[in-house]
Amino acid sequence: MRVLFTCVGGPGHLNPLLPISRAVADLGHEVLWATTAGLRRPVEDAGFAHHLLGAAAAPAAPRPRGPLIPPDPRLVEEEVREHFVRRATRERWPHLRALVGDWRPDLVVCDEFDFAAVLAAEEADVPHASVLVTAAGLLVRPDVVGEALAEVRAGCGLPADPGLTALGRYLRLSPFPPSFPAPGAWRCGTEHAVRPPLPRRAGERPDWARVRPGAPVVYFTLGTEFGVESGDVFERVLAGLRELPVNLLMTVGRDIDPAGFGPQPAHVRVERYVAQDEVLPHCDVVVSHGGSGTVVGSLAHGVPGVLVPLGADQPANAERWVELGVGLALDAVAVTPADARAAVAEVLAGDGYRRAAERLRDELVALPGPGHAAALLDRVGRTRRPVTA
Repeated sequence: MRVLFTCVGGPGHLNPLLPISRAVADLGHEVLWATTAGLRRPVEDAGFAHHLLGAAAAPAAPRPRGPLIPPDPRLVEEEVREHFVRRATRERWPHLRALVGDWRPDLVVCDEFDFAAVLAAEEADVPHASVLVTAAGLLVRPDVVGEALAEVRAGCGLPADPGLTALGRYLRLSPFPPSFPAPGAWRCGTEHAVRPPLPRRAGERPDWARVRPGAPVVYFTLGTEFGVESGDVFERVLAGLRELPVNLLMTVGRDIDPAGFGPQPAHVRVERYVAQDEVLPHCDVVVSHGGSGTVVGSLAHGVPGVLVPLGADQPANAERWVELGVGLALDAVAVTPADARAAVAEVLAGDGYRRAAERLRDELVALPGPGHAAALLDRVGRTRRPVTA
């Protein structure tokens, strides 16, 4: 069977699909990945053939840091409509349509925001499945994307679909703890929860995590995309966290120079990037923007934390984080060093936060893994029938 994998967006949209595509390949199916140029390297590093969608891009120059835009759920929903539905779908549709026609996959698998892939598969009468990439699950629902998607469908010559039934016609895979999605998340009856790959066991603590022997380990990140849009959040939070009796790692992303934060005490390490799998096994608390990748990574290790949401799916994730007792949330606009210090101290001191995180970790561990996801995809490709929950 030929299986086409594709995603729209950055690493947060790619990473949940990669282990599933590996499991599909391990079943003996032929896998082709189609993305824009920015994701070619991680796809090829994972061992897959890559098809470039659109033109090759010049190497990206470092982005300058900009001011913090106050998080606003209405702006997030507007961004989903305008960027992911209207603009990205119209841009990607001709390329994916041609690829589906030329390569003739038996199944198309995409992330939940890759509407162009669903439309191309639908037009070619190819079954398709999507992988959810937002933990709270509130951004793809009829009242957010329905009207914009209807416009795009009409432009592609496809019939109206007011209930978004086409998006979940066959299968939707959710790599999150079953209790994490918000009660208002849109569901269509083909959702199946699957476990991301289990984290590796913690080895010896890295040097930065044992400067203060026996002290808690705190990891502070604003993700791979949002650091340059965070104003002075890094500085404010760092000023509070470095006063705590902890070992602290802060990662700032490839566009920001760690030297710009000046000299730090010995127990504080500032880096551009460290893989989460190298950090999270040693952590006692994670302080983050609340992106879905960091949220599920933290929960996979049973680590509580403090979220400082900046945009996208992060405010909704932070709301669920607090509701489920996994930690606290701070206002990115108003947070002071004292706020950050007090919040992390509270999470470190309260066993309830860790117990809640460990409950969600146990939910993840109990789920079937990528091999089960691959078996479900195999079933959809062979039978061309939905797999209902």
